[in-house]
Amino acid sequence: MKNFEQDFYRILDLLRKKVPFAFNRFSDGELFIFQNKELILGDNLIKIGNESRGGPYKKEDHKHFDPNQHSFYRDRLLDAFLFRKDNYFKGISCRCCVGTENLNWQLQHLQEPADDQFLTWANLLVNGNYPKFMAEMLPLFASYPTVFICNEKAELKNLPYVVKDFRVGYNAMINDYHKIEEIKSWIERNSITGHLFLFSASSYSKMAIHQLYDKFPLNTYIDVGTTMNAFMNMSIERVYLGDYWFEKPSPSDMYKICVW
Repeated sequence: MKNFEQDFYRILDLLRKKVPFAFNRFSDGELFIFQNKELILGDNLIKIGNESRGGPYKKEDHKHFDPNQHSFYRDRLLDAFLFRKDNYFKGISCRCCVGTENLNWQLQHLQEPADDQFLTWANLLVNGNYPKFMAEMLPLFASYPTVFICNEKAELKNLPYVVKDFRVGYNAMINDYHKIEEIKSWIERNSITGHLFLFSASSYSKMAIHQLYDKFPLNTYIDVGTTMNAFMNMSIERVYLGDYWFEKPSPSDMYKICVW
């Protein structure tokens, strides 16, 4: 049986020993795209398939996936989801966050056993593992020459170990897909190995991590999501971030141990 904490330490151990790997996360947004549901995250709108509700999202988090227009990008996202390689860890949406039906949908389409050694949680770095991420994983980033792929609004002055950055904007999965080739060219041109690539670029991250680890497996690639937002002057409105950074008296997510 998989263990939320043990999986975290497995990845941490690889990072500490400088063994190249990739950690790619497929959360509920990617799940909806896989299921060909229209997805809109806007200023005052969350639309998933035929269901809509209010909900504010910052500009950097805005997204629009239209199944009728964006099938190419869905296919590239599926390529990343189905890809298999040693030390390519795929974090998927878990039972306690999206329900048993959606967990089984993912496992069925992956055609991999639920106990596959490289399958893990999309939430592996957050919720109950976030304090461990902050205390034990984040400090290790400084031991690598680090490349950050992040939003164009992010500030990196508080991350002095970042030696190179690539920027993306709104709906990067579609609008900035071409920039994956720019990163590939930079790696190839400069014979980059032994670097750490951090990604905070929503669904764009998934496609880029897959393609980069496939072609350049001597680097490490981690989808850090929103975990480092507080250092980049980005939104910390996610519940787990608010729990941690504002030290709420009764945190709801910071002690949540996700189950398989």
